[in-house]
Amino acid sequence: MTTRHTLNGLSRVAARPNVLFGGVYGAVLASSMVAALTQYGRASRADRMYDAQWLLITAAASALAHGYAHLIARRGDETHHGAVAAVRALAEEWPLLLATVPTLVMLFGAGLGWWNYAGIEYVALGFNVFLLFAWGLTAARVSGRTWARSLLLGVGDSLLGLIVVVANALIK
Repeated sequence: MTTRHTLNGLSRVAARPNVLFGGVYGAVLASSMVAALTQYGRASRADRMYDAQWLLITAAASALAHGYAHLIARRGDETHHGAVAAVRALAEEWPLLLATVPTLVMLFGAGLGWWNYAGIEYVALGFNVFLLFAWGLTAARVSGRTWARSLLLGVGDSLLGLIVVVANALIK
């Protein structure tokens, strides 16, 4: 029996292309936003609250843009039209939003003084790199790769994600 057939319910959900895409995109988005917003060394509690607000706005705007693009792209499909299809296309972007939640919590917590606000961006970046590793590992395992190969792909995916984040931060 292959790996694909032995997945439990949670793994099946995580293996869906829209979940993998949204999880990866959300982790990269959150990391890029934190890197871009904190690159000038401002690290007060108010700055962290500001960063969290901008991440929330950007994540919501990205989810809406992706949902809208999917709606337009599926318009020719007879089963994807009307208000229900529009709501469904937007609702399918939940993985992108969910992937930004850990970083949002870290930033809001720092902004509220729950923990140290200086350096929280490094904690968020490290966590998001781990998320990218986990998404890469999940995708590799679902595709039937061995554990050794999956771990290697997860490491490669997390490093690629880190490169994308650094590039985004340098551009912004």
